[in-house]
Amino acid sequence: MQRTLMVVGGAGYIGSHMVKALAAAGHRVIVVDNFSTGFQSAVRGRELETVDISDAAALDQVFAKYSFDAVLHFASFIQVGESVAQPGKYYQNNVAATVTLLQAMVKAGVKYFIFSSTAAVYGNPIRVPIDEAHPKEPINPYGRSKLMVEQLLQDFDHAHGLRSVCLRYFNAAGADPEGELGERHDPETHLIPLILQAASGRRDAITVFGRDYDTPDGTCIRDYIHVQDLVSAHALALDYLFAGGSSTAFNLGNGNGFSVQEVIDVAKQVTGRDFAVKDAARRAGDPPRLVADSTQARAVLGWQPQYDDLATIVRHAWEWEQKHPWV
Repeated sequence: MQRTLMVVGGAGYIGSHMVKALAAAGHRVIVVDNFSTGFQSAVRGRELETVDISDAAALDQVFAKYSFDAVLHFASFIQVGESVAQPGKYYQNNVAATVTLLQAMVKAGVKYFIFSSTAAVYGNPIRVPIDEAHPKEPINPYGRSKLMVEQLLQDFDHAHGLRSVCLRYFNAAGADPEGELGERHDPETHLIPLILQAASGRRDAITVFGRDYDTPDGTCIRDYIHVQDLVSAHALALDYLFAGGSSTAFNLGNGNGFSVQEVIDVAKQVTGRDFAVKDAARRAGDPPRLVADSTQARAVLGWQPQYDDLATIVRHAWEWEQKHPWV
């Protein structure tokens, strides 16, 4: 069944992959983006409304123009360090602007919402792997902003019947297997693209922050999930809501942890290149292990990651890095 879907932040990394998948599935997709961090080239000719979702009047016009069946929201600021230095920026964009979006949805009678949340809502884990029942104690404004939205979604469901699924990503990685889309942030803060920039010569070296963690090789362990697997989970979450599913949240991760050193080693194997690796002190707030328990997503949504092999994730990202489409 064809649906008309709004993808907020559809010019960004995960949003653009989502737009491509939804369009391929036969849906009408309208990208809403203000291009504060997204890229025009990522829209790839899709229907576009250049709108800031904090602008209530502009949003109302968009909702009046189309008859949306659901909204998928990817337009958040995501840099943890920046959120600590500029908390107001994060609460304004990630929380206040989302309230404006939800109010516009209520006014327009749109009842279904998919939200990009994060493992950062859990804070420092008290057990690993992390399931959805783990205490939510975020340790930075970024994580707190995401948890605030999760909480306000509960209130919007209770008050207005707006049903939602919050998808808590662990470490999104990889790129479109067809090579059309990939990861690009300015500045880049994610490990795999940083490593591959070192491999390609765009970066002098990769820095490892801490080799004294309680892990097998002393470096931090993270759960890397391919962007295409994230996309498939969003599509399944939409189907879940349209089938009458109640508001809920799911973790999205492979359930496998890879250390920083393992990612470096795999990148050297995949690229066939050596590159400089520098060591530095631990960063504040970096827990030794962050690994997801995604049992609920698999059981309830029928979700099954297709690209859970680290070498495949790195290879797709490397194919994208070699294209340098942003230079």
